[in-house]
Amino acid sequence: MKIPVYKKLLILMTALGSWLTVSSQQYPDSLLRYLEIAAKYNPSVLQKFTEYQAALQKIPQVGSLSDPQLSVGVFLKPMELVSGNQVADIRLMQMFPWFGVLKYAKDEMSLMANAKFELFRDAKLQVYYDVQRTWYGLYKVQKDISISEKNIEILKIIQRLALVRFKSTPSESAGTSSSGPAKSAVSTQEKSTGSSGMQTMGAGQINSGAVPSNQTSPSMQSSPMGSSSTSSGLSDIYRIQIEAGDLENNIALLKNQQNTIMAQFNTYLNRPVTAPVFTYENISVDSLELSLLAVSDSMLANNPMLGMLKYEEQSIEARKKMVTRMGYPMVGLGLNYSLISKSEMSTSPMNGKDMIMPMVTVSLPIYRKKYNAMINEAELMKTATSQNYQATSNSLQAEYYQAVQLYQDAHRRVKLYDNQYKLASKSLDLMLKNFTVSSSGLTDVLRIRQQTLDYELKEVEAVADFNTAVAWLKRLMAFSQK
Repeated sequence: MKIPVYKKLLILMTALGSWLTVSSQQYPDSLLRYLEIAAKYNPSVLQKFTEYQAALQKIPQVGSLSDPQLSVGVFLKPMELVSGNQVADIRLMQMFPWFGVLKYAKDEMSLMANAKFELFRDAKLQVYYDVQRTWYGLYKVQKDISISEKNIEILKIIQRLALVRFKSTPSESAGTSSSGPAKSAVSTQEKSTGSSGMQTMGAGQINSGAVPSNQTSPSMQSSPMGSSSTSSGLSDIYRIQIEAGDLENNIALLKNQQNTIMAQFNTYLNRPVTAPVFTYENISVDSLELSLLAVSDSMLANNPMLGMLKYEEQSIEARKKMVTRMGYPMVGLGLNYSLISKSEMSTSPMNGKDMIMPMVTVSLPIYRKKYNAMINEAELMKTATSQNYQATSNSLQAEYYQAVQLYQDAHRRVKLYDNQYKLASKSLDLMLKNFTVSSSGLTDVLRIRQQTLDYELKEVEAVADFNTAVAWLKRLMAFSQK
């Protein structure tokens, strides 16, 4: 029976959907994808961008003229004039500030908006760094769990080897205790046959009396050896179980820590705190792509906090120029319109004709204290901004040296612990082989195993710390991931 075409298409689409689902599970989200999500949905970043957009709306507010004033006066009883009766008086007035006031006001708000944008950039860079730092911390915890589980499996192998040694110990001790009396009996018999007479009897009695002591001494010596071997075998098994219990408890603690870090990570992405977070099985060492000296120069030139303070200083300078011109007179241009009705008593040719009167108004800024105070305020704010710029620059340089220290220390530890882990792994393999043939003790095996575990964990921490230091340096020099 032939399958209809639409059913074939449905089967094909279902298979394709299943393949895409499996592929998405096999290739989970990457760190770069998480950075993209954080840049789009992080509340702090969105807040700073919204504040920047709000700052842009201030530019047309300060760059516009003040609203014109319209006043209308209506006479309840028309006022009698020579040329008629005045019914109403309408006045329109527009004030104009001194030349340059609106321009510098717009410049001030534009520069303040640029400062807000630098704050948005700084928030975005900080979120990038927080996401990477938390992701590497989560990687360390997950690798710690994986390594601890692997070491539990190693302990199980060592425990099985210890059980084999424990089971073989009693038979060996029993064989040793049984062969001792036999050899002593043979030697006593040879000594007794080599004597004669009373001396022989006396010697025989002496030797026969010595035989029990010679026979019991090996057995008395072999019995403690057997019991000590048994005790040693049991203590080895107990020690292995103690080590395994400690590792299982450590894994439980690490899993709780993993949940905490995942919740913190998801808050940066504005996702549910229980959303799964994927990490790689192994991460490679990141590259800085620049020399440390170039990072320092780029930090001072491109750091958004320093850029924000520069824009603030420029905006204060524009404000100073604006308030200086605000101390000059303002000019107002207006028009006065008088509505006049005809009067029956008037013979004037202007009878009933409305009156139009152009007007000019000039403000007199004679009270100079407030204008001088505004200028002094701008100068003090500019000085404070310069001081803040220097303080921020010093703080960034100190933070730069901290990041460099972490970078160099982690770089050294990556090389060291990689070599140490390889040597410890080879030593552990040899110790396990020797432990199998009973030529090495459990203490040495556990010590080497612990060293191998420590070096593997330290290597993972060193790689994560190195990549965190690289992310820190990129954050200082305002290197964007997108």
